[in-house]
Amino acid sequence: MSRRPALLYVTDLAYRARGRRYCDEDILLTARLREDFDLALCHPRDAAALAAGFDAVVVRNSGPVLAHQEAYDAFRERALRDGTRVYNPLTGKADMAGKQYLLDLTAAGYPVIPTVDRAEDLDRLPMTDRYVVKPRLGADSIGLRIVPADEVRDHVDGQVLVQPCVDFTYEVSFYFVDHDFQYALYAPHPDRRWTLEPYRPTPDDLAFARRFVEWNDLGHGIQRVDACRAPGGGLLLVELEDLNPYLSLDALDDEHRDAFVGAMKASLHRFLDSAPR
Repeated sequence: MSRRPALLYVTDLAYRARGRRYCDEDILLTARLREDFDLALCHPRDAAALAAGFDAVVVRNSGPVLAHQEAYDAFRERALRDGTRVYNPLTGKADMAGKQYLLDLTAAGYPVIPTVDRAEDLDRLPMTDRYVVKPRLGADSIGLRIVPADEVRDHVDGQVLVQPCVDFTYEVSFYFVDHDFQYALYAPHPDRRWTLEPYRPTPDDLAFARRFVEWNDLGHGIQRVDACRAPGGGLLLVELEDLNPYLSLDALDDEHRDAFVGAMKASLHRFLDSAPR
């Protein structure tokens, strides 16, 4: 009888997120993944020391990297040096690598909330009376501020990004496993970001989301494309989460939740089969 693949599942079950219970999602996912894999859970601070004993490391709801930046950097450096297989792979170009991608996508003309990082570039942004200022390495809205136009220059210090404050209609998230769309959820009330409902995307919506998944070019893994419906009716990218996107599985019915788990299992099997053990 062949040995089942062994996964080290990285999560912080104690992390408290606004409007979300990360631990519930990971308890559900690990229970289902154990049907196919031998599995152990660990805190992100322990991942570097434990990874060598497993076929792959699955990084899930481990909380913002900022909370354990030194440990994450050590894990990433060691994984790249030792050839440890990490899911999502460490080649992501989006939030996994910081917020530089918002600048890159803006410069390349993608449908993203316009973003700059220098005071001399502020005139490239649409005129507005309020700006969003957020850290280059931010997550979970940590450090995000909304400032009036006459103060924005005082906040541009090389460590932040600046965007116009968009009066969007709603936010919507598209969830992908590998390059396959799974489901979409939206927050119909802008002041309640994590009160989510199922969303039926149009073909144009899916084409929008796929552009960013294709741009990121991850062969395996889970990605969440966060967008807002702008006043003109089009979608603009808010964030491309490719490190440890929260999945809001509690907002799905049993059928769609089971379908997602099946897709994740299949993706992990393909990932493990893609390189020699």
